[in-house]
Amino acid sequence: MATKEIPYGLSDYARLALENYYYVDKTHFIPLIEKAASFFFLIRPRRFGKSLTLSMLESYYDINNANRFEELFGERWIYQHPTALRAKFLILRFNFSAVSSNIDRMLDSFEEHCKDRFIDFADRYEHLFAPGFRQELMERETAASGLSYINTKASFLKLNLYLIIDEYDNFTNTILSTYGTETYQKATHGEGFFRFFFNVIKAATTGSEQALKRMFITGVSPITLDDVTSGFNIGSNFTTDPQFNGIVGFSETELRTMLTYYKEEGTLKAEVEDLITMMKPWYDNYCFAEETLDESMFNSDMVLYFLSTFLRLGTPPKEMIDRNIRTDYNKIRHLIRIDRELGANFSIIREIVENGRTTANINSSFPADRMVDTNNFKSLLYYFGLLTISGTERGNVVLTIPNQTVREQLYTYLVDTYHQAELFAVDLNKLNNLMAGMAYDGDWQPVFTYIGEELKRQSRIREFIDGEAHVKGFLLAYLGLTNYYYLQPEYESGKGYADFYFRPNPSVTGIPYLYLLEVKYAKASDPADKEQELMTEARTQLLQYAADPIVTQSIGTAKLRLITVVFRTWEVVAMEEVEEIE
Repeated sequence: MATKEIPYGLSDYARLALENYYYVDKTHFIPLIEKAASFFFLIRPRRFGKSLTLSMLESYYDINNANRFEELFGERWIYQHPTALRAKFLILRFNFSAVSSNIDRMLDSFEEHCKDRFIDFADRYEHLFAPGFRQELMERETAASGLSYINTKASFLKLNLYLIIDEYDNFTNTILSTYGTETYQKATHGEGFFRFFFNVIKAATTGSEQALKRMFITGVSPITLDDVTSGFNIGSNFTTDPQFNGIVGFSETELRTMLTYYKEEGTLKAEVEDLITMMKPWYDNYCFAEETLDESMFNSDMVLYFLSTFLRLGTPPKEMIDRNIRTDYNKIRHLIRIDRELGANFSIIREIVENGRTTANINSSFPADRMVDTNNFKSLLYYFGLLTISGTERGNVVLTIPNQTVREQLYTYLVDTYHQAELFAVDLNKLNNLMAGMAYDGDWQPVFTYIGEELKRQSRIREFIDGEAHVKGFLLAYLGLTNYYYLQPEYESGKGYADFYFRPNPSVTGIPYLYLLEVKYAKASDPADKEQELMTEARTQLLQYAADPIVTQSIGTAKLRLITVVFRTWEVVAMEEVEEIE
């Protein structure tokens, strides 16, 4: 058999099964889902494999697939462990990412999408209903009445419905971020059409005679479901349940198994462990339960994006971050926007960039008008995948930045916010050019000279970077937005490590210079000789850090340069390079 294709961008399970695509088997979750709840709700970040998992469930439970079990699942775990509910349902599936968020088209678009899904439902199951079913369904004037009609007729005939809703909050999130709370609430509160639609769903889940026996809903936050159900009482939320930490995304074991397959097929021109090492800082470290800290997950979309390029060209993609992911994160940033005066949640973003972590109690539900509350805001960052669970502390969950992909989005958010609030603006094109000189010519001083000059010229920023952590966070955000290095901060590697390691970006080859940077900070009240004291301290530390295995194992043939930049409050007052150890 030919080598299996990489299913990048595909979410149709039947196509993967029938057309020789590689599938990371998630069917062992089927009995766990059945046992956990009849009405199942799961939040995961965008492009994390949710749609494919829903498609797999659809193929498994569809009554029309009763005689296709081996064809669709013969290679899967579930084929040897089928459940009693296999092929017992009529599937009604919606994907609300297809609904327009244009305020003038939203309602019509919602109704059109639901009408299309009803047509598909009739095409698949009309033969199980009495004559006239299709016509009567199409005559229903609203999505809510159509859903109610299907449930009523199926209940009478003792047919079981499985409702699947993918990206349930996609268009409502866009409404919220684009048009604001008032417009959003017209759809989700009171007599709003989306609220009424969910009222019908809720009614259909009540009573043993109802046809709607099971439901699976996914999205990126609990906000809309909380609003349309008055407190999140339409299903069970398994987002942080340890049993389902790995239901979407790829574990390291699953990734290694996939890479080994392509290695054995002769199509992977690299060592498996080398590729895992390359991908891990960019795509890994998502954890969705406190109890599963040893089972971090890779973002499956980004892994497949990387592999589709590597298998084709034998090199990593030129951009380690999928453009589709960038677009999604750009949409998310509107939901966590702040006013021009920089509110408390801006301070949370700064804290996360500067320290790499924060603590919170993850709230399982909250309405849109309370999403800016500090703990809800932190929970929202977690749900969006901008933070991940990495431990507990004093009864709170420790939330950290999962990887370089997310860190770049947070850097962008911070830099854009400084600019939009008219606090600070740097010519990023110029900074990028200066970083090119640092990377290819070893000319690093102009980078910090330029930043220092701009800090001196643009006085409003000074109150925001007064303090060592603030200075380091500021530098991290701006220097981290250039593409030449993967900027690894001290907090990512633990204490006893340089403030920043400018380590190789796997998508940029041939960079001859790498750097360890130690940033030192003197208060305004410190004596004049404090700067020299800090320089001496930095020299000792840099020579020690240069021998760290993290550095020695990654520099390759590049030349490592050890540099110190000293700030007194916000001003750059000294720069030095320590002689490299041969």
